[in-house]
Amino acid sequence: MDQRIIDLYDEYTHAPLDRRVFLERLAALAGGSAAAAAILPLLEARRAAAAAVAPDDPRVASETAVYQGKTGEVRGYLARPAEGTGLPAVMIVHENRGLNAHIEDVTRRMALAGFLAYAPDFLSPAGGTPDDEDRAREMIQGLDPADTTADAVAGIAFLKGHPLGNGRAGAVGFCWGGGVIGRLAVADADLDAGVVFYGQAPDPADAARIKAPLLLHYAGLDERINARVPAFREALAAAGVEHTVYMYEGANHAFHNDTSPARYDAEAAALAWQRTIDFFTEKLGAS
Repeated sequence: MDQRIIDLYDEYTHAPLDRRVFLERLAALAGGSAAAAAILPLLEARRAAAAAVAPDDPRVASETAVYQGKTGEVRGYLARPAEGTGLPAVMIVHENRGLNAHIEDVTRRMALAGFLAYAPDFLSPAGGTPDDEDRAREMIQGLDPADTTADAVAGIAFLKGHPLGNGRAGAVGFCWGGGVIGRLAVADADLDAGVVFYGQAPDPADAARIKAPLLLHYAGLDERINARVPAFREALAAAGVEHTVYMYEGANHAFHNDTSPARYDAEAAALAWQRTIDFFTEKLGAS
């Protein structure tokens, strides 16, 4: 697919760009409205995409779990191995679409890897993630970053104190959620490990406040996010923060999201996921 089309979609979902303007520009790039209509399903997330781990998989126990955040009650999706205690814990932070079926699936994948996995819905203060993804993105933009960061800090405390956990907790975030992980690492000295998938880097001036080891995944074609990476890397190195950076050449923003055919990169996604599991196993302790 023409990279200009993928970049246009990224602008639409993150700038954001008005949908009418987006569709007009998509039609111009695609060569007409009919071609644009055929391309659009390849860009947008497929709600009907099969889950990698079925919601009723007997190997996984899942439930809704609630904790008290700065903004009030934060609801989320908790998944864990069907048996076992003393589990290392991982918080999964959703994209700007909110807590949806894809993120719940990612949470179950983390549970199958042996972790107590929890995906908070950071739109809880606004009533929770809606079905309409455009509406979810609008609601995400209305969140106060400081409040969301405080809710994330409270989420880590919730996991560290969970009776099935081992007292250690890390966090991984995707896209918007990756940006949350950066702010969380700056704000929370109790975070034991952080993983970012193509999330906006925090202010380099704050790098020295980070105590947790970081694993940072970026997409080679993601110019918007990558523009801030060099300065952040330099600041982390100068501050002596343990960190590892991987750049997945030829991959687009959201390359891990297998519900978005145009941007999903199976090879990069599998490699980044295995590196993430290995990192959390090392830093949080195996179950």
